[in-house]
Amino acid sequence: MFIARQPIFNKAMKIYGYELLFRSDSSAVSFGNASSVSATAAVIGSLFEQGIDQVVGKSKAFVNFDYDFIMSDNIELIKPETLIIEVLETVKVDAALINRIKSLKDKGYQIALDDFEESYGSYPIVPLADIIKYDIMVTPLDTITADIKRALSQKKLLLAEKIETEEEFQKALRMGFHLFQGYFFCKPKIVDGSSPRRFSKVQYSMILSELSKDEPSYDAITEIIESDVNLAYRMMRVISHKKGESAFNSIKYALVRMGLIDLERWISILMLQDISQNKPLELMRLSLVRSRFSEYVADNSIYQNRKEEISMMCLFSTLDVLLDQPMEKALEGMLISKDVFNALVHRKGDLEPFCRLILSYEQGDWPAVHKYAEVIRIDTKILYKGYLESIEWSSKILTSFQ
Repeated sequence: MFIARQPIFNKAMKIYGYELLFRSDSSAVSFGNASSVSATAAVIGSLFEQGIDQVVGKSKAFVNFDYDFIMSDNIELIKPETLIIEVLETVKVDAALINRIKSLKDKGYQIALDDFEESYGSYPIVPLADIIKYDIMVTPLDTITADIKRALSQKKLLLAEKIETEEEFQKALRMGFHLFQGYFFCKPKIVDGSSPRRFSKVQYSMILSELSKDEPSYDAITEIIESDVNLAYRMMRVISHKKGESAFNSIKYALVRMGLIDLERWISILMLQDISQNKPLELMRLSLVRSRFSEYVADNSIYQNRKEEISMMCLFSTLDVLLDQPMEKALEGMLISKDVFNALVHRKGDLEPFCRLILSYEQGDWPAVHKYAEVIRIDTKILYKGYLESIEWSSKILTSFQ
Protein backbone atom coordinates (compact mmCIF):
# COMPACT_ATOMS: atom_id res chain seq x y z
CA MET A 1 0.00 0.00 0.00
CA PHE A 2 1.17 3.51 -0.86
CA ILE A 3 0.09 6.73 0.81
CA ALA A 4 1.35 10.29 0.31
CA ARG A 5 0.02 13.76 1.00
CA GLN A 6 -0.19 17.05 -0.87
CA PRO A 7 -0.48 20.33 1.06
CA ILE A 8 -3.49 22.63 0.80
CA PHE A 9 -2.87 26.25 1.83
CA ASN A 10 -5.11 29.09 2.95
CA LYS A 11 -4.75 32.69 1.78
CA ALA A 12 -1.97 33.35 4.29
CA MET A 13 0.01 30.34 2.98
CA LYS A 14 -0.65 28.44 6.18
CA ILE A 15 -1.53 24.75 6.01
CA TYR A 16 -5.28 24.15 5.96
CA GLY A 17 -5.07 20.46 5.21
CA TYR A 18 -3.56 17.70 3.10
CA GLU A 19 -5.06 15.69 0.29
CA LEU A 20 -4.18 12.04 0.87
CA LEU A 21 -3.10 10.08 -2.19
CA PHE A 22 -3.05 6.32 -2.05
CA ARG A 23 -3.03 3.11 -4.03
CA SER A 24 -3.43 -0.51 -3.06
CA ASP A 25 -0.15 -1.56 -4.70
CA SER A 26 2.93 -0.05 -6.32
CA SER A 27 2.07 -0.79 -9.94
CA ALA A 28 -1.55 0.34 -9.77
CA VAL A 29 -2.65 3.29 -11.86
CA SER A 30 -5.90 3.44 -9.93
CA PHE A 31 -6.89 0.72 -7.51
CA GLY A 32 -5.02 -2.26 -8.99
CA ASN A 33 -6.70 -5.62 -8.56
CA ALA A 34 -8.61 -4.49 -5.50
CA SER A 35 -11.97 -2.77 -5.66
CA SER A 36 -12.09 0.93 -4.86
CA VAL A 37 -13.94 0.13 -1.64
CA SER A 38 -11.37 -2.37 -0.38
CA ALA A 39 -8.42 -0.17 -1.41
CA THR A 40 -9.86 2.89 0.29
CA ALA A 41 -10.93 0.83 3.29
CA ALA A 42 -7.37 -0.49 3.66
CA VAL A 43 -6.03 3.06 3.87
CA ILE A 44 -8.77 4.33 6.17
CA GLY A 45 -8.33 1.29 8.40
CA SER A 46 -4.58 1.79 8.57
CA LEU A 47 -4.96 5.49 9.36
CA PHE A 48 -7.48 4.69 12.04
CA GLU A 49 -5.16 2.14 13.67
CA GLN A 50 -2.01 4.29 13.52
CA GLY A 51 -3.73 7.60 14.13
CA ILE A 52 -4.43 10.00 11.30
CA ASP A 53 -2.75 12.76 13.33
CA GLN A 54 0.54 11.15 12.35
CA VAL A 55 -0.16 12.02 8.72
CA VAL A 56 -2.00 15.36 8.86
CA GLY A 57 -1.32 16.63 12.39
CA LYS A 58 -4.07 19.03 13.43
CA SER A 59 -4.97 19.82 9.82
CA LYS A 60 -7.79 18.53 7.65
CA ALA A 61 -7.51 15.29 5.67
CA PHE A 62 -9.00 15.49 2.16
CA VAL A 63 -9.79 12.01 0.82
CA ASN A 64 -11.36 11.04 -2.51
CA PHE A 65 -14.36 8.72 -2.24
CA ASP A 66 -16.34 7.02 -4.98
CA TYR A 67 -19.99 6.01 -4.85
CA ASP A 68 -19.49 2.60 -3.23
CA PHE A 69 -17.30 3.90 -0.44
CA ILE A 70 -19.57 6.86 0.33
CA MET A 71 -22.42 4.39 0.71
CA SER A 72 -20.35 2.15 3.04
CA ASP A 73 -20.01 2.73 6.77
CA ASN A 74 -16.18 2.89 6.77
CA ILE A 75 -16.06 6.67 6.60
CA GLU A 76 -17.16 7.01 10.21
CA LEU A 77 -13.86 5.49 11.38
CA ILE A 78 -12.33 8.98 11.11
CA LYS A 79 -13.73 11.88 13.12
CA PRO A 80 -15.66 14.55 11.18
CA GLU A 81 -13.49 17.37 12.55
CA THR A 82 -10.54 15.85 10.67
CA LEU A 83 -11.96 14.35 7.49
CA ILE A 84 -13.09 16.23 4.38
CA ILE A 85 -15.08 13.91 2.10
CA GLU A 86 -14.18 14.58 -1.54
CA VAL A 87 -16.89 13.35 -3.89
CA LEU A 88 -15.22 12.24 -7.11
CA GLU A 89 -16.37 13.89 -10.30
CA THR A 90 -17.25 10.47 -11.73
CA VAL A 91 -19.70 9.60 -8.96
CA LYS A 92 -23.21 8.70 -10.14
CA VAL A 93 -25.69 10.97 -8.40
CA ASP A 94 -28.95 9.36 -7.30
CA ALA A 95 -31.43 9.69 -4.42
CA ALA A 96 -29.51 7.19 -2.28
CA LEU A 97 -26.28 9.19 -2.62
CA ILE A 98 -28.02 12.46 -1.80
CA ASN A 99 -29.54 10.95 1.34
CA ARG A 100 -26.19 9.48 2.40
CA ILE A 101 -24.42 12.84 1.99
CA LYS A 102 -27.16 14.53 4.03
CA SER A 103 -26.64 11.92 6.75
CA LEU A 104 -22.89 12.50 6.77
CA LYS A 105 -23.37 16.25 6.99
CA ASP A 106 -25.72 15.75 9.93
CA LYS A 107 -22.84 13.92 11.65
CA GLY A 108 -20.56 16.91 11.11
CA TYR A 109 -18.62 15.90 7.98
CA GLN A 110 -17.72 18.49 5.36
CA ILE A 111 -18.31 17.68 1.70
CA ALA A 112 -16.03 18.77 -1.14
CA LEU A 113 -16.78 18.41 -4.85
CA ASP A 114 -13.57 17.23 -6.53
CA ASP A 115 -12.46 18.64 -9.92
CA PHE A 116 -15.81 20.34 -10.39
CA GLU A 117 -16.78 21.06 -14.00
CA GLU A 118 -20.54 20.49 -13.95
CA SER A 119 -23.23 23.15 -14.27
CA TYR A 120 -23.14 25.05 -11.00
CA GLY A 121 -26.83 25.85 -11.03
CA SER A 122 -28.16 22.38 -11.82
CA TYR A 123 -25.72 19.89 -10.26
CA PRO A 124 -27.71 18.34 -7.38
CA ILE A 125 -24.85 18.05 -4.87
CA VAL A 126 -23.87 21.73 -5.03
CA PRO A 127 -26.36 22.81 -2.34
CA LEU A 128 -24.86 20.19 0.01
CA ALA A 129 -21.22 21.00 -0.74
CA ASP A 130 -19.09 22.97 1.70
CA ILE A 131 -16.01 23.12 -0.56
CA ILE A 132 -15.80 23.23 -4.33
CA LYS A 133 -12.51 22.28 -5.97
CA TYR A 134 -11.61 23.58 -9.41
CA ASP A 135 -8.76 21.99 -11.34
CA ILE A 136 -7.52 25.04 -13.23
CA MET A 137 -5.96 22.80 -15.89
CA VAL A 138 -9.44 21.47 -16.73
CA THR A 139 -11.44 24.60 -15.94
CA PRO A 140 -9.21 27.66 -16.50
CA LEU A 141 -9.85 30.53 -14.13
CA ASP A 142 -11.12 32.84 -16.89
CA THR A 143 -13.91 30.37 -17.77
CA ILE A 144 -15.47 30.13 -14.31
CA THR A 145 -15.74 33.75 -13.16
CA ALA A 146 -19.57 33.68 -13.06
CA ASP A 147 -19.65 30.42 -11.08
CA ILE A 148 -17.07 31.78 -8.64
CA LYS A 149 -19.17 34.88 -7.92
CA ARG A 150 -22.23 32.74 -7.37
CA ALA A 151 -20.39 30.31 -5.11
CA LEU A 152 -18.95 33.15 -3.03
CA SER A 153 -22.42 34.65 -2.60
CA GLN A 154 -23.51 31.27 -1.19
CA LYS A 155 -20.60 31.17 1.28
CA LYS A 156 -18.87 28.19 -0.36
CA LEU A 157 -15.19 27.56 0.30
CA LEU A 158 -13.38 27.60 -3.04
CA LEU A 159 -10.25 25.54 -3.65
CA ALA A 160 -8.01 26.08 -6.69
CA GLU A 161 -6.13 22.92 -7.60
CA LYS A 162 -3.07 22.46 -9.89
CA ILE A 163 -1.72 25.91 -9.00
CA GLU A 164 1.82 25.70 -10.35
CA THR A 165 2.99 29.33 -10.52
CA GLU A 166 2.95 32.42 -8.32
CA GLU A 167 0.98 34.22 -11.03
CA GLU A 168 -1.79 31.58 -10.92
CA PHE A 169 -1.89 31.79 -7.14
CA GLN A 170 -2.24 35.58 -7.19
CA LYS A 171 -4.97 35.45 -9.84
CA ALA A 172 -6.98 32.85 -7.93
CA LEU A 173 -6.50 34.88 -4.76
CA ARG A 174 -7.89 38.02 -6.45
CA MET A 175 -10.89 36.05 -7.72
CA GLY A 176 -11.84 35.10 -4.18
CA PHE A 177 -10.50 31.56 -3.78
CA HIS A 178 -9.89 30.55 -0.17
CA LEU A 179 -7.70 27.44 -0.55
CA PHE A 180 -4.86 26.52 -2.90
CA GLN A 181 -3.28 23.23 -3.90
CA GLY A 182 -0.27 22.67 -6.15
CA TYR A 183 3.50 22.97 -6.25
CA PHE A 184 3.69 26.72 -6.75
CA PHE A 185 5.04 27.10 -3.19
CA CYS A 186 8.19 25.09 -3.92
CA LYS A 187 9.38 26.98 -6.98
CA PRO A 188 11.87 29.87 -6.76
CA LYS A 189 10.69 33.39 -7.57
CA ILE A 190 13.53 34.48 -9.82
CA VAL A 191 13.16 37.89 -11.50
CA ASP A 192 15.77 39.10 -13.97
CA GLY A 193 17.69 42.10 -12.71
CA SER A 194 16.48 41.80 -9.13
CA SER A 195 18.71 41.26 -6.15
CA PRO A 196 18.45 37.70 -4.84
CA ARG A 197 17.85 37.09 -1.18
CA ARG A 198 21.14 37.32 0.63
CA PHE A 199 22.22 34.94 3.30
CA SER A 200 25.57 34.38 4.94
CA LYS A 201 26.56 30.73 4.85
CA VAL A 202 30.06 31.39 6.20
CA GLN A 203 29.79 29.91 9.68
CA TYR A 204 27.63 27.02 8.61
CA SER A 205 30.01 26.26 5.76
CA MET A 206 32.99 26.44 8.14
CA ILE A 207 31.35 23.90 10.46
CA LEU A 208 30.39 21.59 7.60
CA SER A 209 33.92 21.93 6.22
CA GLU A 210 35.40 20.84 9.55
CA LEU A 211 32.94 17.94 9.74
CA SER A 212 34.02 16.75 6.29
CA LYS A 213 37.62 16.20 7.45
CA ASP A 214 38.91 12.73 8.29
CA GLU A 215 39.38 13.79 11.91
CA PRO A 216 37.06 16.71 12.75
CA SER A 217 38.03 18.85 15.72
CA TYR A 218 35.40 19.51 18.38
CA ASP A 219 37.56 22.42 19.56
CA ALA A 220 37.45 24.03 16.11
CA ILE A 221 33.68 23.54 15.81
CA THR A 222 33.11 24.91 19.31
CA GLU A 223 35.15 28.02 18.46
CA ILE A 224 33.06 28.65 15.33
CA ILE A 225 29.77 28.28 17.20
CA GLU A 226 30.90 30.46 20.09
CA SER A 227 31.79 33.25 17.66
CA ASP A 228 28.06 33.86 17.08
CA VAL A 229 25.98 34.20 20.23
CA ASN A 230 22.73 33.65 18.32
CA LEU A 231 24.03 30.45 16.74
CA ALA A 232 25.37 29.24 20.09
CA TYR A 233 22.05 29.92 21.81
CA ARG A 234 20.00 28.16 19.17
CA MET A 235 22.38 25.22 19.02
CA MET A 236 22.23 24.71 22.77
CA ARG A 237 18.43 24.83 22.73
CA VAL A 238 18.29 22.22 19.97
CA ILE A 239 20.80 19.91 21.66
CA SER A 240 19.13 20.23 25.04
CA HIS A 241 15.76 19.39 23.56
CA LYS A 242 17.18 16.42 21.69
CA LYS A 243 18.90 14.88 24.68
CA GLY A 244 16.14 15.72 27.11
CA GLU A 245 18.56 17.19 29.62
CA SER A 246 18.24 20.48 31.44
CA ALA A 247 21.79 21.79 31.10
CA PHE A 248 25.29 21.16 29.74
CA ASN A 249 28.56 22.39 31.20
CA SER A 250 29.82 23.70 27.86
CA ILE A 251 29.07 23.83 24.17
CA LYS A 252 31.94 21.44 23.49
CA TYR A 253 30.53 18.88 25.93
CA ALA A 254 27.10 19.24 24.32
CA LEU A 255 28.60 18.67 20.86
CA VAL A 256 30.45 15.56 22.03
CA ARG A 257 27.23 14.19 23.48
CA MET A 258 25.43 14.87 20.22
CA GLY A 259 27.96 13.12 17.97
CA LEU A 260 29.33 14.13 14.58
CA ILE A 261 26.61 12.65 12.38
CA ASP A 262 23.75 14.24 14.30
CA LEU A 263 25.71 17.49 14.55
CA GLU A 264 26.06 17.67 10.77
CA ARG A 265 22.36 17.05 10.34
CA TRP A 266 21.36 19.70 12.88
CA ILE A 267 23.74 22.32 11.53
CA SER A 268 22.17 21.80 8.10
CA ILE A 269 18.67 22.16 9.55
CA LEU A 270 19.66 25.30 11.47
CA MET A 271 20.97 26.78 8.24
CA LEU A 272 17.73 26.03 6.40
CA GLN A 273 15.69 27.47 9.24
CA ASP A 274 17.67 30.71 9.05
CA ILE A 275 16.87 31.21 5.39
CA SER A 276 13.24 30.11 5.51
CA GLN A 277 11.94 32.84 7.81
CA ASN A 278 9.84 34.53 5.11
CA LYS A 279 8.77 31.34 3.41
CA PRO A 280 5.87 28.96 4.09
CA LEU A 281 6.61 26.63 6.99
CA GLU A 282 5.61 23.77 4.70
CA LEU A 283 8.86 24.26 2.75
CA MET A 284 10.90 23.51 5.86
CA ARG A 285 8.63 20.59 6.66
CA LEU A 286 8.96 19.28 3.11
CA SER A 287 12.77 19.45 3.33
CA LEU A 288 12.77 17.51 6.59
CA VAL A 289 10.40 14.82 5.34
CA ARG A 290 12.47 14.40 2.19
CA SER A 291 15.67 14.18 4.19
CA ARG A 292 14.42 11.54 6.60
CA PHE A 293 12.51 9.57 3.97
CA SER A 294 15.51 9.44 1.63
CA GLU A 295 17.70 8.26 4.50
CA TYR A 296 15.21 5.48 5.19
CA VAL A 297 15.12 4.55 1.49
CA ALA A 298 18.92 4.55 1.24
CA ASP A 299 19.27 2.47 4.38
CA ASN A 300 17.07 -0.23 2.83
CA SER A 301 18.70 -0.14 -0.62
CA ILE A 302 22.05 -0.86 -2.24
CA TYR A 303 23.15 2.69 -1.27
CA GLN A 304 23.15 2.04 2.47
CA ASN A 305 26.72 3.29 2.91
CA ARG A 306 25.76 6.71 1.44
CA LYS A 307 22.63 7.39 3.45
CA GLU A 308 24.00 10.51 5.24
CA GLU A 309 25.04 12.04 1.91
CA ILE A 310 21.66 11.24 0.36
CA SER A 311 19.82 12.60 3.39
CA MET A 312 21.67 15.94 3.13
CA MET A 313 21.01 16.08 -0.61
CA CYS A 314 17.26 15.84 -0.08
CA LEU A 315 17.39 18.27 2.84
CA PHE A 316 18.88 20.86 0.47
CA SER A 317 16.44 20.06 -2.36
CA THR A 318 14.41 23.23 -1.64
CA LEU A 319 17.40 25.54 -1.27
CA ASP A 320 16.71 27.26 -4.59
CA VAL A 321 13.19 28.14 -3.44
CA LEU A 322 14.32 29.34 -0.03
CA LEU A 323 16.92 31.64 -1.59
CA ASP A 324 14.95 32.49 -4.75
CA GLN A 325 17.98 31.58 -6.82
CA PRO A 326 18.77 28.91 -9.41
CA MET A 327 19.93 25.76 -7.63
CA GLU A 328 23.45 26.06 -9.00
CA LYS A 329 23.78 29.56 -7.51
CA ALA A 330 22.17 28.50 -4.22
CA LEU A 331 24.73 25.70 -3.78
CA GLU A 332 27.67 27.99 -4.53
CA GLY A 333 30.37 27.72 -1.87
CA MET A 334 28.78 24.73 -0.15
CA LEU A 335 30.89 21.66 0.45
CA ILE A 336 28.85 18.98 -1.26
CA SER A 337 29.89 16.06 -3.42
CA LYS A 338 29.82 16.09 -7.21
CA ASP A 339 27.08 13.43 -7.17
CA VAL A 340 24.86 15.60 -4.95
CA PHE A 341 25.51 18.66 -7.13
CA ASN A 342 24.70 16.77 -10.34
CA ALA A 343 21.52 15.31 -8.88
CA LEU A 344 20.18 18.65 -7.59
CA VAL A 345 21.33 20.87 -10.46
CA HIS A 346 21.44 18.66 -13.54
CA ARG A 347 19.08 15.84 -12.49
CA LYS A 348 21.61 13.20 -13.46
CA GLY A 349 24.23 10.93 -11.92
CA ASP A 350 24.29 8.06 -9.43
CA LEU A 351 22.03 9.77 -6.86
CA GLU A 352 19.45 11.12 -9.30
CA PRO A 353 17.10 8.10 -8.87
CA PHE A 354 16.65 9.05 -5.20
CA CYS A 355 15.46 12.54 -6.12
CA ARG A 356 13.13 11.06 -8.72
CA LEU A 357 11.71 8.49 -6.32
CA ILE A 358 11.05 11.05 -3.55
CA LEU A 359 9.38 13.54 -5.91
CA SER A 360 7.31 10.80 -7.56
CA TYR A 361 6.15 9.58 -4.15
CA GLU A 362 5.09 13.10 -3.10
CA GLN A 363 3.05 13.50 -6.28
CA GLY A 364 1.42 10.08 -6.04
CA ASP A 365 3.01 8.90 -9.28
CA TRP A 366 3.09 5.27 -8.20
CA PRO A 367 4.30 3.70 -11.49
CA ALA A 368 7.32 6.06 -11.39
CA VAL A 369 7.92 5.15 -7.74
CA HIS A 370 7.98 1.49 -8.73
CA LYS A 371 10.39 2.24 -11.59
CA TYR A 372 12.96 4.09 -9.45
CA ALA A 373 12.57 1.66 -6.56
CA GLU A 374 13.76 -1.08 -8.91
CA VAL A 375 16.80 1.01 -9.86
CA ILE A 376 17.95 1.44 -6.26
CA ARG A 377 16.67 -2.00 -5.25
CA ILE A 378 14.26 -1.29 -2.46
CA ASP A 379 11.10 -3.23 -1.66
CA THR A 380 8.20 -0.87 -2.36
CA LYS A 381 6.12 -2.53 0.34
CA ILE A 382 8.15 -0.82 3.07
CA LEU A 383 7.97 2.72 1.67
CA TYR A 384 4.66 3.46 3.40
CA LYS A 385 6.20 2.77 6.81
CA GLY A 386 9.21 4.99 6.11
CA TYR A 387 7.08 7.85 4.81
CA LEU A 388 4.88 7.94 7.90
CA GLU A 389 7.93 7.74 10.17
CA SER A 390 9.45 10.68 8.27
CA ILE A 391 6.34 12.81 8.75
CA GLU A 392 6.33 12.07 12.47
CA TRP A 393 10.07 12.81 12.78
CA SER A 394 9.75 16.13 10.94
CA SER A 395 7.02 17.24 13.32
CA LYS A 396 9.24 16.52 16.32
CA ILE A 397 12.14 18.41 14.75
CA LEU A 398 10.02 21.48 14.02
CA THR A 399 8.75 21.42 17.60
CA SER A 400 12.32 21.48 18.90
CA PHE A 401 13.05 24.66 16.92
CA GLN A 402 10.08 26.57 18.32
